[in-house]
Amino acid sequence: MKTKLLPLAACVTALVVAALSTGGEMFLILAALLILMAVTAFWSVRRALNTLTVTNDLSEGTVTRGDRVLLTVTIGYRSFIPVAPITLYMNDAAEEMGHKMRLEEMTGRTQQLRFPFDAEHVGVMTPGVNAYGIQDLFGIVSVTKRPREVPRELLVLPCLFDVEDLKFAPGESGTETISRATEDVNLPAEARAYQAGDPLKKIHWKLSAKKGSLVVRRFEEPTYPDALVLLDCSAPPYAKWPEAQACVKDTLLETAASVVKRHINGDHPIRLPLSGERLFEFDTSMGLQTLMEELARVRFTQTERFERVLLLETRRMRKQGATVIITARLNSNIVDMIIRIRRMGPYVRVYLVTFEPDKAPSSLVSKLQQHTIEVCYVTPALWEGEMQNGQAS
Repeated sequence: MKTKLLPLAACVTALVVAALSTGGEMFLILAALLILMAVTAFWSVRRALNTLTVTNDLSEGTVTRGDRVLLTVTIGYRSFIPVAPITLYMNDAAEEMGHKMRLEEMTGRTQQLRFPFDAEHVGVMTPGVNAYGIQDLFGIVSVTKRPREVPRELLVLPCLFDVEDLKFAPGESGTETISRATEDVNLPAEARAYQAGDPLKKIHWKLSAKKGSLVVRRFEEPTYPDALVLLDCSAPPYAKWPEAQACVKDTLLETAASVVKRHINGDHPIRLPLSGERLFEFDTSMGLQTLMEELARVRFTQTERFERVLLLETRRMRKQGATVIITARLNSNIVDMIIRIRRMGPYVRVYLVTFEPDKAPSSLVSKLQQHTIEVCYVTPALWEGEMQNGQAS
């Protein structure tokens, strides 16, 4: 609460002193009017605070980036003492105070306002009234307060685009995997009668002696190798240009979602572990919608260096037929870790998100390509055209 009582108190004091010095009743009347004005100011603001209600409603709770939703704000109060036009502080995005608007005309006790809201970036947003300000007619008392009802969450999902099919390391696809897969002779799935042509090493000799006929072990069918997608969840470059950085985040998330979408119904299981504040690991059984919602909640606050994440994932590379690495930065340490992954067997594809592919570190890219690692460039699209205006590079 902010008040302007000091000037008012000084005026009242001066009028009382003048009334006592001159004996003029007019000074006392003016002092009494100022005091009444202050009391009215306090009472009107307090009454408005107790009766004012602000609610937010979104036409949809989950949308895809680029969609538009309708925000409906309802304001109502039952105070019989008038106050100054109410000020609304609107949220434009997640945890950001956007703009403020002043309700110059209250057409009734309850008023509805409708605003179109463009979901420009992937993430969790809370569009709506974040706070409201009430002031008396005389400008003596003003209060800013948050509504009792928290703005509804809006989940903005990544857009999808077409990507090429993944390649798998030689001998790690189709029937070749089945024919080359090694069988664990200690873990038979079941037994069956011997058939001509079965290798002798599959005969279960103890069970055959018990049944009086030859019985062979049947083993579980070997599975196809996994495809692993590794997303760099640390803060991307362009920290000085928030719009550019937000577009890079969108592109990182949308590339990951598009790769999974392309292969989620294929023979090869696909996994995508997410690091940072929300630890999560996606696998094919969870469905694409689950992944899209989890990607929308990624905040890119991972403090651990991405090369460290790559190092930790090398422990699981023996089961991988293909590995996809999605990042917005390349350095010598990251390149060395990618090459190490490639030497462990899986086919590796790198998606490098950058505004200027022609300025990418050519020496590092060439080093990757020399080790038969595929490098693909993905260029973000800016909403406001900051790159064209020379505000980011």
